[in-house]
Amino acid sequence: MRSNLFAFVFSLTLIGCGNSGAQKPQTNEANGAGSAQQIATASVESQKLDTNLILPAQISPYEAVAVYPKVTGFIDAILVDRGSQVKTGEVIARLSAPELVAQRMQAEAGLHSAEAQLAAAQAKFASDHGTYLHLVAAAKTPGVVAGNDLQVAEQMSAADNAQLEAASNNVQAARDGLRGVAQLESYLEIRAPFDGVVTERNLHPGALVGPASGQAGAQPIVQIENVNRLRVVVPVPEAYVGGVQEGQEVTFNVPTFPGRKFHAPIARISHDIDQKTRTMQVELDFRNAEGQITPGTFASSEWPIRRSYATLFVPSSAVTTDLQRTFVIRVRQGKAEWVDVKTGVTVNGKTEVFGDLQPGDVVAGNATDSIRSGTDVSAQSR
Repeated sequence: MRSNLFAFVFSLTLIGCGNSGAQKPQTNEANGAGSAQQIATASVESQKLDTNLILPAQISPYEAVAVYPKVTGFIDAILVDRGSQVKTGEVIARLSAPELVAQRMQAEAGLHSAEAQLAAAQAKFASDHGTYLHLVAAAKTPGVVAGNDLQVAEQMSAADNAQLEAASNNVQAARDGLRGVAQLESYLEIRAPFDGVVTERNLHPGALVGPASGQAGAQPIVQIENVNRLRVVVPVPEAYVGGVQEGQEVTFNVPTFPGRKFHAPIARISHDIDQKTRTMQVELDFRNAEGQITPGTFASSEWPIRRSYATLFVPSSAVTTDLQRTFVIRVRQGKAEWVDVKTGVTVNGKTEVFGDLQPGDVVAGNATDSIRSGTDVSAQSR
């Protein structure tokens, strides 16, 4: 009996201990249900944007041309090779075209024939016109010359004059034809169109070449590039094209010279947004007199971003997204409020934002979608 009573009392003691331990979490939970969530906050700032943005760039020669001949022929000699420096007008290749020699001889023969016809026409006109003038003088004496003879002589002189003009035109046409053939022959010497360097040589003596549009123009003889002056082409994103101005100096660097900065002015602005990339092509004009930078190199430009008016900035950590919207969490009267924004440039840890915000507004410094709109919060300045 005693043992049963002792077991009963011991059981009641254990149950009492268990109940007292279970009540403590309920008390803590009840006490925390009405307290506001503590969050770090920051202020919305208004300032004018003035910074540099790193944008990729492509360096290309100021001038580049694939050299094709203007006439079809065989290469007799190529006087340059890859890496050769050339000057404007310098002969870089010579061609041979035997058919041009035949054309020149034919043109010369045509000119001689036209000149002979011109001489005959001049002689006939001189003779007939002299006869006409003689009859005009004789006709002043009545009855000496019949009127019909005078009229025939006049018409003959006029016809001879027309023949003379036609012969003169034929001579001029023959001369132009000969000059054209001579011009074609001059194309057998291929000259450099500008100062530059030969970057490619594709053919050798004996090859048949011709204009790019012909069957023999499958390959250019050489490629020439002007590397003393370079185009640094920067694709500027659509959002940053507003302040681009010609003459503005831009700094860039290339992998070939790590740590070294180069400077060039903005020289050409395309004023056209590419529909696929949403960028505008802007060119810097770089004088590469020492030949340090090689065309085709990629570069990084420190692109200046300026705004003439003030915009709003918040700490970058104050902007968050839930995959459906981008927003900041404004703290107003102890409540969290989601405010949709669009972001601009990030500068020194602060992000430019556009939305229903005002300078001085208080926002959550570390925004997260776990802080729901309408939640009670207690602001704590960062």
